[in-house]
Order: sequence, then C-alpha cells, then structure tokens
Amino acid sequence: MPLAHPVRSAVLLVAGALLAAGCGSGGTAPAEPAAKGTTAGYPVRLDNCGQRVEIDRAPRRAVALDQGSAEIMLSLGLADRMVGTATWTDPVLKGLEKANAAVPRLADRYPSFEKVLDTEPDFVSASFLYTLGKGGVAPREQFAKLGVPTYLSPSDCVGKDNSGDGDGVRDRPLTMDTVYGEIRDLARVFGVPERGEKLVGELRARVEKAKAGADFGDASVLYWFSDSQGPYMAGCCGAPGIVSGTLGVKNVFDDTKEEWPQINWETVADRDPDVLVIADLTRKAQSAESAAKKIEFLESHPVTRNMTAVKGKRYVILSGQAMNPTLRTVDGIEKVAAALRTYGLTK
Repeated sequence: MPLAHPVRSAVLLVAGALLAAGCGSGGTAPAEPAAKGTTAGYPVRLDNCGQRVEIDRAPRRAVALDQGSAEIMLSLGLADRMVGTATWTDPVLKGLEKANAAVPRLADRYPSFEKVLDTEPDFVSASFLYTLGKGGVAPREQFAKLGVPTYLSPSDCVGKDNSGDGDGVRDRPLTMDTVYGEIRDLARVFGVPERGEKLVGELRARVEKAKAGADFGDASVLYWFSDSQGPYMAGCCGAPGIVSGTLGVKNVFDDTKEEWPQINWETVADRDPDVLVIADLTRKAQSAESAAKKIEFLESHPVTRNMTAVKGKRYVILSGQAMNPTLRTVDGIEKVAAALRTYGLTK
C-alpha cells in the first residue's frame, strides 16, 4: 500500500508481559504443541517474518496497527479482546461496523509508540513491515524489550524484498494461501482455530464462485492505487496479481516485480488496458485518493482521456484494502469478475 511515511519517535513505557525474540527467516511456521502443564494450545510459537514469536496465553488486550489486520481480528469475532486499531484507508468492512465501533481507534494513520503502549497491549499485529519499522510506529524490537509480542502479516515478507526505498519488490507471485495462513495464525494466537478454518472456507468458496464458468483470457487490466501526479500502479505479483491470476486476465504492468511502481501517464496510455481498476480511498495523504477524483482526472487529462477504458467508462471501483493482500482481496476478485462480465469481456 503506497503511503506517505511520517517519522515517529519512540519512548519507553511499561507494557504487557509475553516474549518475542528474533531468529528464523521467511513467513510463519506452524504453531508448536503446548507443553504439559500449560493452558491447552499454548504456548503458541511462530517463526514470523524473521522473528521467533511466543505467546503463552490468548491475548486479552490486542492492538491492530493496520486496517487489514484489524479486519481479520474483527472477522474472527475478537473485538472484545482488542484495545486499539490504527492506519485506515477505508470504512470498515460491511458487517463489522458494530464490532469495530467497540474498539478504540488510536489514529487514522500511525499512532505514536507512546499511545499504543498507553493501551497496555499484550499483543500487537500489523499488515506492513513499515508499520513495525523505523519511521512507522516502532520497530518490533522495541515492543519485544517490553515483553509485548508482535505479529507481521507474512504477505509483506514472504517472497518480498523491502530493503529499497519503494513499497518492495517480489521475487515470486503472492497467493491467497499466504493470506489464509495469516488468518489461521491469528486464530491460533487467540485460541480460536475453528473460527479461522471457517473464515478461510468461506473465502475459498467465494473465490471459486467468482471465477466459475467464465473465460476472461483476452482482457487486460490496470490497477491504480493512488496519486495523480506520480501514480502508483500495481506490478505483477502483489494482491492485484492474485486477482489477475485467479481470473486469468493480463495486468498491463506485469512486467515489473515492484509492488507499486510509480509510472508516468504516457506509459499508462501506451499500454491502453481494457479495464481500469481504481482504488477508492478515504485517506487524504496524496492527490486523487477517492475514485471520483481519479475518474475526474482520467476524463480530463489530455493523455488519458482517449484511452479505451476511459472512453468506454470501463471502471472497477475497489476499496484500498481490496488491493492489499487482505481478506478483502476476495472482494477484488468478485468485483473485477462481475465487471468483466458486465463489459462483455468474456470469451
């Protein structure tokens, strides 16, 4: 998710009591069985994005620092165990409004480290490495020093290099299996694995229904997340790649492995996709965040107004979270499939 990155300072306060320390590599390994004499199912031990995480009991005061992580917890029925959320790009997922209203929002973007610690968290999760890094809320090590375990979505580290200045580069395509793995991990952490399996099953069924009985093989699409001045378009292999791969359509920028490269409008017009998939964001960090502003730009700019998709008004409006690797990526699959059918782009 392209973000304008504010700088936050970190200070030490007191907080909860569990262990997160640092070895291992890659995403998340299966939880290990509980030892004798411990609470059933605990401790849960995970190798998560290069850190060893150990949770001795189900969290009661969890903080979700990104919307994607928050919506997974809320979908698992964990609102009563949450004391804060942060970093939102969209209204909460339909059906979760009541549960979300019961959880304090610490900030629309990044809260300070101090504000997070004021909630006395016993578990902190995030969707993006930057959130739990320098310049975000605080590095994972700072939480670990205070005994607060952290969890990072594997979708932002498995097969992805985040060492550069942009939003990362993927060496292999992301799949929904990584998202499903995150759901299962969080369900195990909270001691509700059956809820995780139920949610994964529901999402799988929706994906199968969305792609059933249609061949979109000749269709081409472009995914525009944000900014009209230096637009962020989806590369090959992130969440939009899941949508394209599931439906068998071509992302016109599948020749770059950057997560969200900034691409000039002349190049966009030259690729001339059949359909434009547009993020409708409620944040105000960059230019043309809302879908309405994006469409206004496309239909008035001399370089873009003659594109095939613009002249035909072939737009698909998605939430920002549907273009991130979250449970809402399934919404993206459903809405893009429905639009391709509506626009007559099936064989």
